[in-house]
Amino acid sequence: MNQSVTKKEESKLGDIFASLAIPTLVVVGILLWKFVLGSPSNFADGDARHHPIKEGIGSTLGLIYLGGFVVPILLSLVLMSITFSIERFLTIGKASGKTSSESFVRKVKSHLSANNVDAAIKECDVQKGSVANVVKSALVKYKEMEGESTMEKDQKVLAIQKEIEEATSLELPMLEKNLVIIATMASVSTLVALLGTVLGMIKAFSALGNAGAPDSTALATGISEALINTALGIGNSAVAIIMYNVFTTKIDKITYTIDEAGFTIVQNFAAAHKR
Repeated sequence: MNQSVTKKEESKLGDIFASLAIPTLVVVGILLWKFVLGSPSNFADGDARHHPIKEGIGSTLGLIYLGGFVVPILLSLVLMSITFSIERFLTIGKASGKTSSESFVRKVKSHLSANNVDAAIKECDVQKGSVANVVKSALVKYKEMEGESTMEKDQKVLAIQKEIEEATSLELPMLEKNLVIIATMASVSTLVALLGTVLGMIKAFSALGNAGAPDSTALATGISEALINTALGIGNSAVAIIMYNVFTTKIDKITYTIDEAGFTIVQNFAAAHKR
């Protein structure tokens, strides 16, 4: 019961973090675009309406600023990808425990082979993390079933399996939380970049459509705006996809470790107890 309450509290904290982080990062993205990228020092004659300076980091910052009003939106999406990737990295890293999961499972197997359930439980307290929490719940149920005399062996095994499933169902949602935001960044960044690209190309073609000689400055500005938005969106989308795949792989590994440990506990109980 305490573990269930704790997980609900952690879930609420995660929801609060996401609900506060997203609008905050949107504001930060706008401020970065306005005051950092749009700083007068990044432009010739100190005027953001002029060309960016020719050398240094200010040249790049000024060029990105000229990407138009879509740029702060893309900057916000980039900041979201970075922020939630760091948050997931810390959360999933904590869930894995203090030492490697493989080493932890080997120690638990060793203690169970020696019929020392208490030592295996202590190992869980040392390891901490999602894998250790599930294994500890199963081991506590293991000890409880050892002292149970009113149930058949099959019922005891099923009780341990059910405990493992319930403990796993409490842990996994916390690992997968906010992954949907990272996945959303992958698709939304591309769409927003496409919007910026289209707007830039509209400006470029408008310059070409002027009566008489085309406005070369407006043409170059429109194409530049389109390409800047494209680069930002595609770059952020690529990073979001990579991070999503990295985190899902880590979660799959944790799930596999939990399944392996659970199978070991159930098999050990079935082999060590005749009834």
